[in-house]
Amino acid sequence: MKYVVTGAAGFIGSHLAESLQEAGHAVVGIDSFTDYYDPALKERNARVLNVRRLDLAEDELDFAGVDGIFHLAGQPGVRSFGDVFPLYVRRNVLASQRVFEAAAAAGTRVVFASTSTIYGEAERYPTPEETQPLPISPYGITKLTCEHLARAYGRSFELDAVVLRYFSVYGPRQRPDMSFPRVFDALLGGVPFTLFGDGEQSRSFTFVADVVDASILAMERAAAGSTFNVGGGEEATMNETIALLERVAGRRLDLRRGEAVAGDQRRNKADTTRILDELGWAPKTSLEQGLRAQWDWASREAAEIESPA
Repeated sequence: MKYVVTGAAGFIGSHLAESLQEAGHAVVGIDSFTDYYDPALKERNARVLNVRRLDLAEDELDFAGVDGIFHLAGQPGVRSFGDVFPLYVRRNVLASQRVFEAAAAAGTRVVFASTSTIYGEAERYPTPEETQPLPISPYGITKLTCEHLARAYGRSFELDAVVLRYFSVYGPRQRPDMSFPRVFDALLGGVPFTLFGDGEQSRSFTFVADVVDASILAMERAAAGSTFNVGGGEEATMNETIALLERVAGRRLDLRRGEAVAGDQRRNKADTTRILDELGWAPKTSLEQGLRAQWDWASREAAEIESPA
């Protein structure tokens, strides 16, 4: 098959593109290499991939001859209030609208990477897909808008789209602004780590390899118009996770505490009954297994930076 992966130089996108490539598919990556974090890290992620530099919000898009599009590109992060909001509108809403338009014109299936952030402070946990979405950050609002756009294009232009709501994805290559890489950097460097909030916020942490598996299954098996949660089987608070990270690393963290971040969810926990029943997917990686894999990777990366070949 011939697939396009948008955001292919990012954290999840690079893992997905590599897996597809290793399975024998032809993969074309698209990424604009924005400076939300160091583009050199994205270059490193994409070093074995064919990635084209395109801005989805303005460059010409032609998906003729493509069997499927994994649309993972977007502006991430709940710190999306204030002056940065126009970036979220452009890189999430406008970019996705143009991808959906071009995909509908080409008759190409799209798997769209949405987020558990669209639920906000959900009315029930674990949270099933039919829960009313009430996002509490501009980021979550823009991703929910993209879901609505996908449905609108499906209704009016027969776009074949599947929506996946990823829950707190972690693993090697995770964005450096996220909690786990910041903790690993602090443990490796013996420097303080600031935890925002009281640490009792909890997540369905989901290992990146499990997310890749779910995304490929959705492309291959999901019915058009479907929406699925993709979440880890374990829920843990940040306090519990930091204790586990210390155990994995065999080191103590110099922990400091800061104010909670506006727009950050207190809790998320995925109900994954639907994706298990319809696609046969369930997470395989325990939180401890995933964190050990990420710690091993972070340690190797740090050693390579200190002693380049």
